Amino acid sequence: MKQDTIIKKKILQALREDIGKEDVTTFATIPESTVLYGEFLAKESGVISGLDIAESTFRSLNKKIEFKSIVKNGSLIKKDQIIATIKGNGRTLLMGERTALNFLQRMSGIATTTKDYVEAVKNTKAIILDTRKTVPGLRIFDKQAVRDGGGKNHRFGLFDMFLIKDNHIAATGSITKSIEAARKCNAKLLIEVEVKNHNELKEALMQKPDRIMLDNMNIEQIRNAVKFVAGKIPLEVSGGVNLTTVSEIAKTGVDYISVGALTHSVKALDISLEIKNI
Repeated sequence: MKQDTIIKKKILQALREDIGKEDVTTFATIPESTVLYGEFLAKESGVISGLDIAESTFRSLNKKIEFKSIVKNGSLIKKDQIIATIKGNGRTLLMGERTALNFLQRMSGIATTTKDYVEAVKNTKAIILDTRKTVPGLRIFDKQAVRDGGGKNHRFGLFDMFLIKDNHIAATGSITKSIEAARKCNAKLLIEVEVKNHNELKEALMQKPDRIMLDNMNIEQIRNAVKFVAGKIPLEVSGGVNLTTVSEIAKTGVDYISVGALTHSVKALDISLEIKNI
């Protein structure tokens, strides 16, 4: 299924969840012919993401809605800045308001957090990656927001890349057997393997996967791993990563740092829609 189709279905699902059979308050108080104008206002500084999704939310209800983005996704915005305007049928604006803001606020919060991590490693070669720790059903939006914040996407799901973790290794018996099984299954997909100590790193390196993940290692272990691998295979760090530790981790010379906090516990950016009658 194409990405645009998936996004449209997700938006419609969210609208149905909120509106149900009818927005009783809006239909009771707003005449059908009413035209309203609104401004999306940033209540705090950050990075904007999801303007296209907000626009699509309103257009899913009424294609005649006039939505104008004043800034682009990925832009730095300041408190009290108007980021977009909207004009059209009053009922449509009020019915779509909450759903559009939910997407916009969450995505902007993710983009803002991602930008903080990207800035923290900007003088290194490390690339900030997201994880699969997303809200079920909203991953396509969460990962777009990470990109808008300057990060990169890890695998989208379980289907597009091999990521051999400790439970897979425990089940098969070894890192070697796990990698061999993956290659036998599908030689075209990238293979990443998780390691927890030097012995596992040594075994993984011998099998030449596409990437090795250093799981929950301390700084000294990470430094030693970078030195041992010597650039032969890209290294990713996962676990124990936050804004306090990420800079020091990046300075070890690793290639990637995956951060679950980008999406699993993000603080939404405060954005409002101020409606005016015209």
